[in-house]
Amino acid sequence: MDFTRVDIIGLSTSPSSGGAYALVLGEVEGNRRLPIIIGAFEAQAIALELEKIQPPRPMTHDLLRDTFQELDVEVTEVVIDELREGTFFAKIRYRHNGDEHQLDSRPSDAVALAVRVDAPIFVAPMVLDEAGIVAEDESGISSITQQAEEASAGGGEEEEMGGTELERKQKQLEKAVEEENYERAAELRDEIQRLQEEEQEQEQNKN
Repeated sequence: MDFTRVDIIGLSTSPSSGGAYALVLGEVEGNRRLPIIIGAFEAQAIALELEKIQPPRPMTHDLLRDTFQELDVEVTEVVIDELREGTFFAKIRYRHNGDEHQLDSRPSDAVALAVRVDAPIFVAPMVLDEAGIVAEDESGISSITQQAEEASAGGGEEEEMGGTELERKQKQLEKAVEEENYERAAELRDEIQRLQEEEQEQEQNKN
């Protein structure tokens, strides 16, 4: 399988995100974005390394990097290779004593390690096909800052009431992408996937 290389576009959050962040990955040769919801600690670990801020004591991912270096382990790449029931799965691939190995990992931990060892990040095509979001305006997406506002349940997102719930969610997704609100886009993407799965189950039950 040919994996797609991605870079970190940024981290975004909003006051209503409950402390969660969206890690946004983007195709190196393409315009799809992959938002992955991660915790605040993991987001901090990634942000500190991206900003080259050195904490007074090693953090968990610093310790993992230092351990690999002491054991002469080379991290060759990080791969986000699976999406099951809304949960992303990743692998840390490494070389030790001339042999290739891999470790199962959360994407957030894998990316936090990758930025510390300058390892490339890849995504499986089927993951991008299922969860990727097309960014129409690449020129405005060089970095993502914190989202100060998010559309409320009774606000602009409900202006278009026509169509099914799935159709409304898809319109909301398009709007969120246009506004570069990737944290909200990730939530809507997951809701759309759930609705599609429910429709498929209903069709199967009819048959």
